[in-house]
Amino acid sequence: MIYLHKILPLLFSPLAIAYVVIVYGTVTSRKKVVIATVAALYLLSTPVASKYLFGLIEGPPFRQDPATMPNADAIVVLSGMLVGVPSAKGIVYEWSDPDRFFAGIELFKLAKSPKLIFTGGKLPWNSQTETEGAVLTGVAESMGIPSAHILLTDDVKNTEEEAKAVRKLLSGPNPSVLLVTSAFHMQRSVRLFESQHLKVIPYPVDFHVEIRDTTPMDFLPNADSLALTSLALREQIGRTFYWLKSRI
Repeated sequence: MIYLHKILPLLFSPLAIAYVVIVYGTVTSRKKVVIATVAALYLLSTPVASKYLFGLIEGPPFRQDPATMPNADAIVVLSGMLVGVPSAKGIVYEWSDPDRFFAGIELFKLAKSPKLIFTGGKLPWNSQTETEGAVLTGVAESMGIPSAHILLTDDVKNTEEEAKAVRKLLSGPNPSVLLVTSAFHMQRSVRLFESQHLKVIPYPVDFHVEIRDTTPMDFLPNADSLALTSLALREQIGRTFYWLKSRI
């Protein structure tokens, strides 16, 4: 199932759809179809379009003050921020998105909860033996966070499994969690965690849409903007999938 979750968004990415439509238009000699597809791909590759579309997924770019956040039974930091790379000493880990980790640490140091939970994220094709949560636990301990206050879930492959694994660690009918994840990923995460009878207090980080003036450069296509558009579409596919699943 995890392979289906990862492959489907790729099949419906703007680039994949454009390839199929262009091939169809070329084989059937429909030049208008090809031209329209190229024009659409151009538009989706511009910063002005990608940031607008991603903003719809991400929501208002508003970083909350951690000091004003309410207390909770646990702080939950979702996986998805490390990349394992080879070195002379074996696999080492580099940050792809450190915001989640450091936001969780900050909330803990502000005494927002006595429990800091990392999820054991590990995909089947990853060669490293440690889960992401295990690595982050070691980093947190090296920063002075007492090991007695850190919890680690079982191995998980996606957000739905993270929600179920976190629920297993918390007792009570409706425990509260300060949920830390990327802003674009928050809406789907909240729904999945609430489905496990958890009271969720969102703390979104890792915002991708910055506030700045529009310039002529925003109308020129680039690979980063297309990737941002693709990420927005992938997240929407994920939301739709779990929305449909909840109604079956």
